[in-house]
Amino acid sequence: MNSSSSIGALAARQEITDLIYRYCRSVDRLDVSLGHSIWHDDATADYGADVYQGSGRGAIDHICAQHLHTLHHSHQVSNILIELDGERAGSEAYVTASLRVRRGAQLMQITVWSRYVDRWSRRNGRWALDHRLAVRDFDEIREVGAMKEHDVGRRDRSDPSYGALS
Repeated sequence: MNSSSSIGALAARQEITDLIYRYCRSVDRLDVSLGHSIWHDDATADYGADVYQGSGRGAIDHICAQHLHTLHHSHQVSNILIELDGERAGSEAYVTASLRVRRGAQLMQITVWSRYVDRWSRRNGRWALDHRLAVRDFDEIREVGAMKEHDVGRRDRSDPSYGALS
């Protein structure tokens, strides 16, 4: 592999990694337009028959609508592996999603450990998702006690991160 193809491969991997991170930001900030931007128009998503199966952009709509019923949520991604094949790529990323909900007077935390198994393509110079398979490995729900109320983070464009990131 020559240096220009190595640099191209690094750039492609970084662009795909950034899109995976942007997905998490989109669902945590309920930023539907950001979430739509990571998918090709004809992309599909499979989060399981009990969660969502359909268009990629429809997955963002569904997830953001569901997150409106939670108090807080946070997605972290790690162990990102990407295999490039010209204008196509495959990836696997581990994700931990933590959500806070109230059930009566109880504050509950739901934690889900999953993997995003994704197929990507570069079309017209733009990498985006063709298909996502979300594989849920395990999960839990438990009662928790908050240490205190936090009031800086927001689930919309008033979040401080929008002042730092374009």
